[in-house]
Amino acid sequence: MLTINYLKENPAEVIERLKVKNFDASKLVQQVLDIDQERRQNQQELDSILAESNALSKEIGIMFKNGKAAEANEAKAKTGELKEKSRLLTQRSNEIDSEIWKLLVEIPNVPHSSVPAGKGEKENVEIKSAGTIPQLHKDALPHWDLAKKYDIIDFELGNKLTGAGFPVYKGKGAKLQRALINFFLDKAEEAGYTEVQPPILVNEYSGFGTGQLPDKEGQMYHCTLDNFYLVPTAEVPVTNIFRDVILNAKELPVQYTAYTPCFRREAGSYGKDVRGLNRLHQFDKVEIVNVAHPDRSYEVLDSMVAYVESLIKALGLPYRILKLCGGDTSFTAALTYDFEVYSAAQEKWLEVSSVSNFESYQANRLKLRFKDDNEKKTQLAHTLNGSALALPRIVAALLENNQTEDGIRVPEVLAKYLKFELID
Repeated sequence: MLTINYLKENPAEVIERLKVKNFDASKLVQQVLDIDQERRQNQQELDSILAESNALSKEIGIMFKNGKAAEANEAKAKTGELKEKSRLLTQRSNEIDSEIWKLLVEIPNVPHSSVPAGKGEKENVEIKSAGTIPQLHKDALPHWDLAKKYDIIDFELGNKLTGAGFPVYKGKGAKLQRALINFFLDKAEEAGYTEVQPPILVNEYSGFGTGQLPDKEGQMYHCTLDNFYLVPTAEVPVTNIFRDVILNAKELPVQYTAYTPCFRREAGSYGKDVRGLNRLHQFDKVEIVNVAHPDRSYEVLDSMVAYVESLIKALGLPYRILKLCGGDTSFTAALTYDFEVYSAAQEKWLEVSSVSNFESYQANRLKLRFKDDNEKKTQLAHTLNGSALALPRIVAALLENNQTEDGIRVPEVLAKYLKFELID
């Protein structure tokens, strides 16, 4: 969330920039400023009372020592009154802090100055496209039919075991999943990321730290008995590794990668756009997370974009990179790039990765800070993450784009992970 100091120093800028996200922050910002004014007045009165009470306490001892018992007892009565006033003011101070916190949580992250205005995905800006869209043979099939033809993904069995959106990968389909996961993790390690294997259940604090709560609780699977949430992405547990941590500036950037299954309710999703692997409730993904110095976080973002691009290139898929407009940028992100690959059989673009800089928005929730050796003051770090990569739509595009009349070719970069070159 935004810091109270940033909001107080830049109220007009916050309101104006959030218009790019189609969010009217004017009322919330004014409420924060008004209640912060009350907080300062309350604190001034509390400080004054505490100072008076402390001074009286010292005088009482002197009065008793000098035989002025009546005056001392009168002063003691007054300190009792001051303590009660102090208790009430402290109670109100805590209430005000809670009210400010609740208001700040409702205000989205301000978008980076380069984020274009727009209401939705149709107004995202394409900044690059590359690769050749394959020309398929006349009997080419969409991936859900290929999955059935070669018996590599069973959607009906998944529906039987759990429900729609929970496919079962079989034979060469399961091996392809495992190969892609290992390929993505190995490439991340080569790029300097440390692999971690986090829990796939997180508590409420973790959900709040990265912004899934209270904004997206309806999209998360909730284990009510223990109040745990199934992770929608490895971003949540991995970024929360740094909750309540103070890093040394020399450590930055810190780079972690993790593979996890991901779980999303995707409430309200229906129609042809969710068929097959296009939108699932459970899917596999390798995530990359960076904790960076604020002065260099956009350099880190550029390096992450280049890294994700290298993965898609290695798989031989045609792709494009989009800068998201304000209306399509998430509540917590300052700037996001989406990667889409072209699905030749479906004749459409499929999103396979989002790479975002959250600046200090998540770090403020997480209390993630850093400092130099020679400085006592800490600063909020910047957090970034990206999909590198999400498997379902990558697999869909690989199956469709690489199909031949004899079977489906697998990318050469997966050769060392697979014992076959063709799915037939």
